[in-house]
Amino acid sequence: MAPMQTVLLLLLMLMSSPGDSHAQRVDGQEKDGTCVCPVNGSMWMFPVTKYENVQDQVKSCENSFNTRQDKVRVSRERLPGIQALFQNLTARLVPFQYLQNMGLYSALHLGQLGQELEQLEMDISSIHTAKPTDETHRLSEEVGKLRNDVKRMHRSDNINMKSVRVKLRTLKNGVNSCRTIPKDFKSSQCLKGLITNISDPVVTKIGVYQTSYQSGSWGKEADGNSPAGVKDTYWLMPLISSNAWSNKLRMYRSHKDLMAESNYRDVSFAPSYTHSNAAEGPSAVLYGNALYYHCYNSADVCRSNLTDTKVTRVTLPGTGVGFSNKFPYCYYNCRVYSDVDVEADETGLWAIYATAGNHGNLVVSRLAWDGEKKLNVTHTWETQLFKKAVSSAFMACGVLYATRYVSEYREEVFYAFDTATGKEDNGLALPLEKVAPGVASLSYNPTDKRIYMYNDGYLLAYQAEFSSSRATGPTYY
Repeated sequence: MAPMQTVLLLLLMLMSSPGDSHAQRVDGQEKDGTCVCPVNGSMWMFPVTKYENVQDQVKSCENSFNTRQDKVRVSRERLPGIQALFQNLTARLVPFQYLQNMGLYSALHLGQLGQELEQLEMDISSIHTAKPTDETHRLSEEVGKLRNDVKRMHRSDNINMKSVRVKLRTLKNGVNSCRTIPKDFKSSQCLKGLITNISDPVVTKIGVYQTSYQSGSWGKEADGNSPAGVKDTYWLMPLISSNAWSNKLRMYRSHKDLMAESNYRDVSFAPSYTHSNAAEGPSAVLYGNALYYHCYNSADVCRSNLTDTKVTRVTLPGTGVGFSNKFPYCYYNCRVYSDVDVEADETGLWAIYATAGNHGNLVVSRLAWDGEKKLNVTHTWETQLFKKAVSSAFMACGVLYATRYVSEYREEVFYAFDTATGKEDNGLALPLEKVAPGVASLSYNPTDKRIYMYNDGYLLAYQAEFSSSRATGPTYY
């Protein structure tokens, strides 16, 4: 209703209100043959004062209404921005919620720490009893010191629990190294040092599917003991659904056939790309005529026998193993579903992943096929390198190497963790030239000492060069 209409309505209400108007009775007189009635006309005077008061009230009400209307309009304009900001903040906090849930920002439970120490003491004791060495003796002394620290924690809080946790992880890694070194690391091919140089690409080829499939992996048969008809096999596994899943593998008889795109066969190792035996993520390795890869929507590694497509699986150890895009490689741009990375080197098969128990840092587990029907995890090491701060990783001679994005045409190996010695190196700067920004997968092949990259649909390979010697004494950080 318009303001003037409101004023007139209120004025009529005032003029017609019972308290202000009533019928007037007067006595008439005859005068000159006419009835004369004296009437007081003041009661019908226009109520100017009341009108002005009402007009002021209406004006004040109108101003207040306009002010509130402006506030509502501004609020409506700002509300979408505020909601978007809130959603953005919520989304940014979600990836770190697991840290709170797993106790990264709270004190480590002493009971749990005591149990882990007890298990560690038993492991060291059994190793020392079976084959005593100076190293097992040193580890026994170290765990004894740590046990005393924990006992003192029950009486005071002046010892940094985070430091104790780091020391416990280092001791665990040392135990795994002691278990492994006498049996697995004496081969002369693995006494070489770290990689000191990586060549420019010695193979550059666009995949058969062009750049339609941005994620996947490729390489050469990695088992040097494979039969003659198998050891020269090259393979390609693009992720055919959403750059995340696959159930198909293309195999070539030789490098020449790969380059010419001839003499190949396609193998379906799962009924569909959503089957439990399908591959999730871009990492896979062909080893002994079997394909090893991360199993669909699980914390498992699968082994598919390519002769009969029979699949065997093993669950990776650790609390809260990341899969289904929980801990992907993320340094440049998160490579979806790259949570579990399966690799091969001179010492065998490996899985690289992250766990909530290790606060999203890289974990390395050694895999072993018993030759008949069982896939096992034999050893596990925990590192201090956050997986989402890495663009990719690979294993070479028992050493974990991690890469980061430098530019659109260059990647860099910047980190190494030696499972044989427990030594960590953050000072590497080995360049990897590329032809596209994103790295879907990296894998080292022990048979030709080459590093294979799936580079947003391009297939690249590099020659790795090693230093002449490798330290034999364990060093822990």
